[in-house]
Amino acid sequence: MRATRAMRDMPGTTRNLARIAGALAVTLGTVAAMTATGQPRDEADDPVRTLVRRLDLERYKATVKGLTQFGDRRQGTKRNRDAVDWIEAQLQAVGCTSTERVIYTYDPQPRASGGGQGGRGGARPPLNPTEPTPTGGRVGRNGTGPGGSSIFGYRRRTGVVRDPMAQPDAALRALNSEEPTNGERSEVFCTKVGTTRPDEMYIIGAHIDGHGFGEAANDDGSGTAIVMELARIFSAPDVQTERSIRFALWNNEETGLNGSGAYVEQRRERQGLESPPGSGRYPEPRWLGMIQHDMMMFDHGAPGPDGEVSRTQRREADVNIEFQANSDLADASRELAFFVKAANDAYATDYPAMVGPHMTNTDSTPFMNAVPSISLRENERGMQIGAGWDPHWHQPTDLYSTFTDDDFRLGLNAAQSTLAAVAQLVQATLTAR
Repeated sequence: MRATRAMRDMPGTTRNLARIAGALAVTLGTVAAMTATGQPRDEADDPVRTLVRRLDLERYKATVKGLTQFGDRRQGTKRNRDAVDWIEAQLQAVGCTSTERVIYTYDPQPRASGGGQGGRGGARPPLNPTEPTPTGGRVGRNGTGPGGSSIFGYRRRTGVVRDPMAQPDAALRALNSEEPTNGERSEVFCTKVGTTRPDEMYIIGAHIDGHGFGEAANDDGSGTAIVMELARIFSAPDVQTERSIRFALWNNEETGLNGSGAYVEQRRERQGLESPPGSGRYPEPRWLGMIQHDMMMFDHGAPGPDGEVSRTQRREADVNIEFQANSDLADASRELAFFVKAANDAYATDYPAMVGPHMTNTDSTPFMNAVPSISLRENERGMQIGAGWDPHWHQPTDLYSTFTDDDFRLGLNAAQSTLAAVAQLVQATLTAR
């Protein structure tokens, strides 16, 4: 009773945030009670394990490969529009037929001249200190990164390639030659409607656009393929979920999270509204959590003193799950992050997961003050990707052929982690075929 009275006294926005956090806590607590037996569940009675086993490395690779036919999928180009159409067709083909588009306009001010947009990385380490640390180390604390992170160790220069001649493949160079024009944009999503709680949903997202005159295979074909594969599995005719799931493929991430921002702006106030009244239909169910996937495959370790990064996946590779510590719903987001980590502990096959507090620079950011939000990545965005741990980031070398099965398996393990967590949160069940 006291809790209810306290919520009535809160301002509207604060009360809504408390309701969201409370709903997530109840859901997580229910799932924990269902699974906290102290013993592994009987595999024959574990629909989550059955669903995770439906993920397949070759299918995941094939989905990434399919996305690369559109080059870097840079926003505002025909190749980007063709990719959106192809993704929608693929979603419908696997049974996620309730596809919709979000339409918005992207019309930014002209970019100021200069600004160093042509950086290509390279072996020079201009950001690395030459003086020893106070304790005698060669290089230690090395500045700050996005999201409030601290960078340690050697760094390499990062940047976005703007020169088409940096791409040696003539066919790919031609495919990526069209420059973007301002105007209308679209992005696609589809929804698995819950059976008993269709007015509540989890959002699983990734961004489709890239740049750098490559194929955007990792950034973010790897995350887009995860969302598409999860849409395939949850849309199977023998899968039912109590709550709804939305599979969203954002556009304009690389220009400043414009597509996901447009979604939040257009649809936030429509949450939970039954339309038409009495129909049992909820065009925008209440958001319970948002899980983003952005750059999922490359964890080869830090640059060395020469700025070079190892060619092979490191033994300590892991999936990074991040929440933003200074967001309005940091506590609930942290709980969601650790729930996904627990799902990784129970169901992932190859790589572990780690939780960090510096979620930043990806499409979960526009959601983070409205709903518990996390992102999954190959490395922490601020202190690792921001320090040059991925030399293919925004480069012509972000190609399908760059990555090995060890890399693709890291992406697949992220898919296993999200699938296992969401299957529990929406209370997925299987019916006899």
